Amino acid sequence: MSPEPSIVTESPDALVKSDPFLTTLARIIRAADSYGTWDKKSDADLLRDFVLDKAARRALPVIGDPDPEVLSRVEQYYRAVGLRIEQRTGLMSSPMMTMSHEGFGRVILTAGKLVAYAKTLRDVHRFGFDSFSALGAEGEKVVSAAVADIERFAEVAHA
Repeated sequence: MSPEPSIVTESPDALVKSDPFLTTLARIIRAADSYGTWDKKSDADLLRDFVLDKAARRALPVIGDPDPEVLSRVEQYYRAVGLRIEQRTGLMSSPMMTMSHEGFGRVILTAGKLVAYAKTLRDVHRFGFDSFSALGAEGEKVVSAAVADIERFAEVAHA
């Protein structure tokens, strides 16, 4: 009889340090901490509010107004996407977000004169990801899609 395979799970801190998107997002959050309030917190602790599993999401009301903390997290997420795009392409990419008080809106990321990424946002009060790895994977997926468009339309992006 063979022994049961052991399941090795990576700690959140190790995952954050090894994932380029999560590291960038933690840097964005730390950059906003002008008083050093979060200096003693680990990067995983700073990102914990971005993790909202399906059960927690279901517990939230279907219709709800996003609070300022949620809106701030959405902005931080897309700033990290913009910074990752800049790291991969050398072009500054900046997000622009518009949001109604009901949690509906739009975000675009531009590079030069190119809209490299656009997304309609809905139910922002439920913004979150199932896990740290899902947060990192989705962030890099958005970055890769924008980088592909920048490469495809390089002339516009460099204008």
